[in-house]
This record gives sequence, C-alpha cells and structure tokens, in this order.
Amino acid sequence: MQILFYIIAAVAGAVLALAAWILITRASAKGKADAIISNAELEGERIKQQKILQAKERFLQLKAEHEEHVNRRNADLNERENGVRQKENQIKEQMSELGRRQHDLDSRMGQVNSQREKLERKSAEYDELLSQVNRQLETVAGMTAQDARNMLIENLKAEARTAAQAYINDTMDEARLNAVKESKRIVINTIQRIATETAIENAVTTFPIENEEVKGRIIGREGRNIRALEAATGVEIVVDDTPDAILLSGFDPVRREVARLSLHQLVVDGRIHPARIEEVVAKVTRQLEDEILETGKRTCIDLGIHGLNIELVKLIGRMKYRSSYGQNLLQHSREVANICSIMAAELGLNPKVAKRAGLLHDIGKVSDADPDLPHALLGAKLAEQCKERPEICNAIGAHHEEMEMTSIYSPIVLVADAISGARPGARREVIESYIKRLKGMEDLAASYPGVTKSYAIQAGRELRVIVGAEEVSDEQAARLSTDIAQRIQDEMTYPGQVKITVIRETRSVAIAK
Repeated sequence: MQILFYIIAAVAGAVLALAAWILITRASAKGKADAIISNAELEGERIKQQKILQAKERFLQLKAEHEEHVNRRNADLNERENGVRQKENQIKEQMSELGRRQHDLDSRMGQVNSQREKLERKSAEYDELLSQVNRQLETVAGMTAQDARNMLIENLKAEARTAAQAYINDTMDEARLNAVKESKRIVINTIQRIATETAIENAVTTFPIENEEVKGRIIGREGRNIRALEAATGVEIVVDDTPDAILLSGFDPVRREVARLSLHQLVVDGRIHPARIEEVVAKVTRQLEDEILETGKRTCIDLGIHGLNIELVKLIGRMKYRSSYGQNLLQHSREVANICSIMAAELGLNPKVAKRAGLLHDIGKVSDADPDLPHALLGAKLAEQCKERPEICNAIGAHHEEMEMTSIYSPIVLVADAISGARPGARREVIESYIKRLKGMEDLAASYPGVTKSYAIQAGRELRVIVGAEEVSDEQAARLSTDIAQRIQDEMTYPGQVKITVIRETRSVAIAK
C-alpha cells in the first residue's frame, strides 16, 4: 500500500513538472514571437523609408531628364522658327525681285508688240512691191512666175544630179582605195601578232632503248612479240642496226602514240608476251582517249571558249594527233582562232564568236562519220548537231567555199585559214596526199564483211588485214586478199607494189580456278 502511494505521488509529481515545463515553454515562445514581430515591424518601416527615398530620387531624376528633353526640344523649335523666318524673308525678297522683273518684262513686251506691228506693216508693203515686180517681170519675159519657177527647178535638178553622181563616183573610188589599204593593214597586223613557229609532222617516231638486249625481248621468240604488237597497234616497228633506238612507222599519229606508250610500259614492266601486249595496248588506248578529252578542255580554257558540247571537245583534243598537209591540226586551229578573233575585233564584230568558229573550222577532218562528205560540210553538220549558232555553222561549212556564205564571220574564217596555211613551211602537200592514200587503202579493206582491223604499213607498200576467225574461213581469207588486191589495182593510184596480208587467228582461252 505504501508502494502504491509512492507510485501515485511520483506520477503526480511528473505530471506537475510536465505542466510547469509546458507553461514555461509557452511563455518563452510568446516572448520570442513578440520580439520577432517587433523586429519585423522595425525592418518593414526601415525598408518603407528606403523605398520612399529611392522613389523620390527616381522622380527627381526623371524630372531632370524631362526638363532637359523639353529644353532641347524648345531650342530645336526656336532654331527651326529662326530658319523659317529667314526663308520667309528670302521669299519676300525673291517676290519683290520677281515683281520688278515682271514690270520690266511687261514694258519690253509692249516695245516688242509695237515693233511687231511695224514689221507687219513693212512685210505687207514688201509683198505688194514684190507682187508688182513679179507682174512687171512676167510682162517683160512673156511667161508666168510658175513657168519660170518650174524651169529653174528642172535646171537645178539636172545640175544636182551631175554633182551628186560626180560625188558618188569620187566617194566610191576613195572607199575602194581605203578598203584595200585597210584590209591589207588588218591582214598584215594580224599576221604579225599571230606569227608562230611551224613544224612539219612526220610519219616516224623514235623510241629510245637502254641496251640492245631490249630489242631481242621486243622481237620475241620467232618474232611473235613484234608481230603481236604490230597487229594490236597497226604501226610498223622497225628494229634495225640503229643503236639504242627502235623506229615506229605509221601515218596515223594516234597509233604511233599508242605504240610508243605501250612499248614504254612493256619495257619498264619487263613482261613482254602477246597476251600482255594486247592488255597494255587496250589500257593505253583508254588512257589516250582520256588525254584527248583533257587536251580539248585545256585548249578551250586557254582560248576562253566556254559551253562547247562534249563531243566537240573530244574532236578538238583529237586534233593534237592529226595533221593537215603536214601541219599539226590543233596548232593550226588555235592559230586560226586567234587570227579570227583579232580580225573580228578590228572590224567591230564579236571576237568570241569569230574565235569559236576558227577553232571548230576543221573538226570535220578528225571525225569518222560520213567520210565521203567534204570535211568543211561535215564539220558544219557536226556543229549543227551540237546546237552551235547558225553563223558559226555557216563559217565552218563555207571556209572552202563549198557552201554559200550567209554569215559575216564566214569570210573571216576563210581568210584566217589561208593566212595560217600559206605561211612558208607551214604545210607540205606531199604528206597530205600520202596520208589520204593510206587512209583510202585502210577504208577499202575495212569495207569487206568479216574484217575487224586494217593497217597500212611499210609506207603503203603493205596492207595488213585482220579478220574474225568465226566469220571468215581460211578459203575466204585467201580469196579476200585477192579481191582487195584487185580493187586497189583498179581503183587507186600508188607507186610500186602493194602487198596484202590477211591474218586469221583462232584463239582458245580457258581459265583454271
């Protein structure tokens, strides 16, 4: 029982202590809250005073800026007002000056009117006197004034016709003389400005070698390598006693270039056999076609000619490996283009159009299309197909007078072509006819069915014809050589004899995998 009493007393004491602690804590918290509220009110009052001061300062600043703006505007208005007053004064002065001038003008007009009246009276008196004189003259002369006027007009007409005809004759004579002098001056100046060295193309290319052993490798066992090379390139390879050199003979510069580059690659590579020769020749031929296109593009860029059809660019590049009467065709065409440009500029024409026509004038010589057509007409046809301007097509087709000249640029191209070709040493007639004869022999052989390639070698003394083994039999090959020989004998003119060799090969190829 005593223990229970103690427990109850302890619990009661704990409750009293907790209640006392809660009261004390509440009193302390209330004191702190009052202190915080008091501090907050003081801080709010301080901030309020600070904002009021800032607002007053901002108001004073804005007021000062407004007053300054108003002062500037007032000063500007005052300045404009002063300007307006000055202009008003100037206008008043001008108005007074105009008034004085108007007064003077009115007085002068009065004087002019009085003088006009006097002049009209004088004119009427003069007309009356002239009428009297005319009547007296008609009485004395026995004809009317109209008859006399008509007679005088007829006399003056006859005299004017005579004078005009004499003037026309003098003018025409002077124009002819000046035209001859001017044309000679233009041609001479053009030749002097375009004068270049000329080089005659030949039909032989020299291929240098390091030692005599290379000759044996090029010839091959029983001559199979050299025969394969000649068959693939169409060029005669002359291996003689010339030290450190092999001669490549052929009238076509493209074939000689293919043979030279192929020989160079074969010698450098060291592998020389028929299969390798055909592979290298085919590769070099493709490379040369790319080089031809690049040459055409470079030529157009050098001459400042743009917008040419790609086919025309290729034909221009092929000119590098063609000759005209022994004169390099590309060099000749470039020279003609420059001559045309200078002459057109001298005559007040468009030099770019003339240069374009001059460069393209011989493209018919390097085209394989329609060989029976003259090269000038063929060139005009090709230019027309490539959408060239009509005056350029006419200049190309008429530069040998095989077409009627309808363009002002046609005679310029004709004269420029003659200037370039007539220079001493520029051309050689013999080699041109020689190349035409060899080309005719090749075309004649190629016209037979089954012929894949034909090459004129040995300076035209031998014609090698390669036929397809699937299309031509051995008997037909023998008969073909006889037929070609008979046609050459009947249709062509040539010195000495021509040997026709027909080659027919059968190849079997298998691949081991």
